[in-house]
Amino acid sequence: QVQLVESGGGLVQAGGSLRLSCVASGMIFTMNAMGWYRQFPGKQRELVATITSGGSTNYVDSVKGRFTISGDNAKKTVYLQMNSLKPEDTAVYYCNAQVRLGWGMREYEYWGQGTPVTVSS
Repeated sequence: QVQLVESGGGLVQAGGSLRLSCVASGMIFTMNAMGWYRQFPGKQRELVATITSGGSTNYVDSVKGRFTISGDNAKKTVYLQMNSLKPEDTAVYYCNAQVRLGWGMREYEYWGQGTPVTVSS
């Protein structure tokens, strides 16, 4: 019943910027964390950036200093500001949310459909 809707992906030239957005909806009791992952063709999905409900962030080394993750707990929304984009950043980017749906329930992980980002040289 939890859905994640992503937006903001597209085509951009190297050195340019994009901002990805992800909005969570549904019967969410508590939101523990949200984040962004990416998947290159033929490769496993990898972490890009995460943020907890308390504001703690984590980034993969290759995007540090270029990407910034932020969130709005009230709106259940997470953003990824991507600057100084490189062709190597080309991938499908997926929104992720870790939530609890009620008392006594385990933590669940949900994924968005993915939004493609293409960086041309």
